[in-house]
Amino acid sequence: MRERTHPRRSGHGTSGGGAAGAPTPLPLPPQLLSDVERAGFYPSLVVDGLQTALGGEEVDAHLVHQETTIEDSEVRRHVTVLAATATRLLVTHADDHGADETSPEPYAVCSTESVPLERVSSVVVSQVVTRPADHRPGAVPAEVSLTVGWGAVQRVDLEPAGCPDPDCEADHGYTGTLSGDDLTVRVAGAAEGADAVAAAVDFARSLSAATCR
Repeated sequence: MRERTHPRRSGHGTSGGGAAGAPTPLPLPPQLLSDVERAGFYPSLVVDGLQTALGGEEVDAHLVHQETTIEDSEVRRHVTVLAATATRLLVTHADDHGADETSPEPYAVCSTESVPLERVSSVVVSQVVTRPADHRPGAVPAEVSLTVGWGAVQRVDLEPAGCPDPDCEADHGYTGTLSGDDLTVRVAGAAEGADAVAAAVDFARSLSAATCR
């Protein structure tokens, strides 16, 4: 069962409701606001989540990705916003839920993770190109997958260890693999258009450049 927590309100807030000493949120880039609006998934909620995490920094590059999935015969919508600042990668994710044991009515959840750029360990870009023999430098691929890893979650997959002898009955203990739970965003031109694929490539280029500074 999920538990809901409610943030405590400080008695030392400003007259406008913000905490004393908190940095004033900077306006988000017009293109970012336009992309969030175009995604059409609770844009005010997503913008609030972004501005809460920005901490007064400016957004240097961004990528907005909206998708719809089917889970247990239920249609679920998601939006993921990746925003790079001079020092951090912000990952904002919002999805909606139907009524359940924690809420008598449908609700949405928006969460943002702030990752220092120095912690980003890998930026993997996979591009799918049709008719590769005719590909020209700078052409937009058919689809692109961006995978970013920063070691946020480590997953261990264990299974009983064995040996090549089919008649062996000894206990060989367990074997397993340790892997990171990376973030992957896949953008396909057939579903989202060439402009969306080009935007994903541009963000991947910007993030790769930022992590090597």
